[in-house]
Amino acid sequence: MRLRVSWLLAICACAAIGASLPAQSAALPATRVIPYKELAVPGRVDSGVPMTWTRIDGRLTLVAFTSWGGIPERMAGRDVEHLEVTGDVVIAPHPGDGIWFESVIADQTDSVWYAYYHHEQPAHPCGRPDRSIPRIGAAVSTDRGVTWTNLGIILEAPAGTEYCGSTNKFVYGGFGDVSVMLDRDSKDAYLYYSSYVRDPRGQGVSLARLAWADRDNPRGRVMVWQDGVWLPPARKPSSGTTPEWEYPIGTPFLRPAKPWHDGIDAADAFWGPSIHWNTSLNQYVMLINRTRDEEFNNEGIYVSFAPRLDDPRGWSAPEKILKVGIRRLPGRSRAAPTSRWEESAGCS
Repeated sequence: MRLRVSWLLAICACAAIGASLPAQSAALPATRVIPYKELAVPGRVDSGVPMTWTRIDGRLTLVAFTSWGGIPERMAGRDVEHLEVTGDVVIAPHPGDGIWFESVIADQTDSVWYAYYHHEQPAHPCGRPDRSIPRIGAAVSTDRGVTWTNLGIILEAPAGTEYCGSTNKFVYGGFGDVSVMLDRDSKDAYLYYSSYVRDPRGQGVSLARLAWADRDNPRGRVMVWQDGVWLPPARKPSSGTTPEWEYPIGTPFLRPAKPWHDGIDAADAFWGPSIHWNTSLNQYVMLINRTRDEEFNNEGIYVSFAPRLDDPRGWSAPEKILKVGIRRLPGRSRAAPTSRWEESAGCS
């Protein structure tokens, strides 16, 4: 399968029409989606597609990762138009069940890469192996993403926060669908993730932080943002030699208008953020899905802007940029563009 993309997001640094959060006082960039030539991206896709530039045999090379049905693949090529699949990702020890690579960060020397993955463990506490309780893990590679050493699960919802009576077709709780971004000082990595816990007050898009100095030993080191305070995990009583951790539920900065797990098929929630630093705007840009039901059918794709990563209150109100069609996938439906696009506050 080759993912075909025939639209392009243009972000212009001029004043935009629309509301913004109180913390965002400067004029927002304008956004519009314009037609573009079709790009046939190889690999099977049911995830984000993290990419990074590197040099292989002296040649500047783009390396990317797609995931489908819980199996990541590696791609490489001279640019995004010439990517080719190089093989399945090898990770050891494998955490079991499905994993989706969502973010990849190279260290300053480009000799060590760190991946952050979405792990879907079956909802065994509910007796429903056909549903999942996702969590977030990390891995490290020293051969430019061909093989990976699993660093373990670094962020998961507390036990008992799942909802076994949920009508959701995929998840019964958990934390997942993460986008990880290293700050510009290489001091902290920020994890923007989706929370699917039972209590609606804990549902939505939340934020966690990992000191970059702890990247090789991240278990028990991730702190969660809760009402302006960074909270560490608590070590759980354990008779084993490997410590176990309980992470707090963060304060979502994008809450659902219609929550998950309420027994109603309709839902209205943002999920699955994807964040990058835009050098032209000198701002962070977040693209995010918005579901319309418990099956993750997409209502649209939205964009938001922020000058910094460490305070989620600084993000502008999400603005819709694209109406999408739905392509059925083995897991949740991800956005598949149609021939329709929306334009908001275009630049003159």
